[in-house]
Amino acid sequence: MSKVTSKLQLTLPKVIAEMYGIAPGDEVYFEPAGAFIRIVPPRARAKRLPMSERLRIFDMAMERVDLLQAGIEPAPPGTSRGWTREELYDRGGPR
Repeated sequence: MSKVTSKLQLTLPKVIAEMYGIAPGDEVYFEPAGAFIRIVPPRARAKRLPMSERLRIFDMAMERVDLLQAGIEPAPPGTSRGWTREELYDRGGPR
């Protein structure tokens, strides 16, 4: 457990720093997460998609969920794979 100093600084336990590859001089990001504060190392933050892209992907997923709930089978996203779901069950046959 760490204590907050009068300058609002805190010490990250060595075990945690080593586990996540945080070295002296690295900057970490503090993100609100409801009732908690998430500490994000800079390398982990760099991998995240921008919020606009994350929202676009979420909206696409929700459109698919809406179609499924309405009983409509949505078309697969992107280009054709060159096979259909039905062909998967017809291939090979019994051994």
